Amino acid sequence: MTKQYNIAVFASGSGTNFQAVADAVNAGRLDVRIGLLVCDRPKAQVVERARQLGVPAFVFSPKDYPNRESYEREILARLQALDIDLAVMAGYMRLISNVLVEPLYGRLINVHPSLLPAFPGLNAVQQALDHGVKVTGVTVHYVDGGMDTGPIIAQQALAIAPNDTVAALAERIHTIEHTLLTRVIGQIAAGSVHLQGNRTIIQSKEGIKP
Repeated sequence: MTKQYNIAVFASGSGTNFQAVADAVNAGRLDVRIGLLVCDRPKAQVVERARQLGVPAFVFSPKDYPNRESYEREILARLQALDIDLAVMAGYMRLISNVLVEPLYGRLINVHPSLLPAFPGLNAVQQALDHGVKVTGVTVHYVDGGMDTGPIIAQQALAIAPNDTVAALAERIHTIEHTLLTRVIGQIAAGSVHLQGNRTIIQSKEGIKP
């Protein structure tokens, strides 16, 4: 019997991306298993979402640990014990160290609300509006040791309206995040995404798309 592709989702807040992935799994559109939620905020809404969906969760408070590396070692041990194939950072609001990056490189992805390399880090939607750009979007990328600097897997652009607010633009970006992240997880699970240096190649029935 073939092992089902097993993912862990990292999230810190409301968990709308977590919910979108779970909905795709439950609808049969995404052939993976969500084996674990990792959350650094015990009162976050995503924890309740996981409970309702029956997804196991590792919920912790960073202040209970002496340093970042100590709780990351515990996270890594849990991922390894569950035989997690892919770790998905979907609104996880903490920088991670080499404790996670090195053993998971090529199996750790992040969704970011801008067209990287533009506007990395926090408040990417606000950054885009402050700079007056006409187009922003969403990026899904592999995680390396930098600030949103890993190899890009997929991007989708979104035009900014003249009267856009942070809230209005963020809502449209979240909608794109849900579909783009789900699609990329499916492509990786299917073995269609290949990492070559700092580039990715997506191989599909339609051919190879850089």
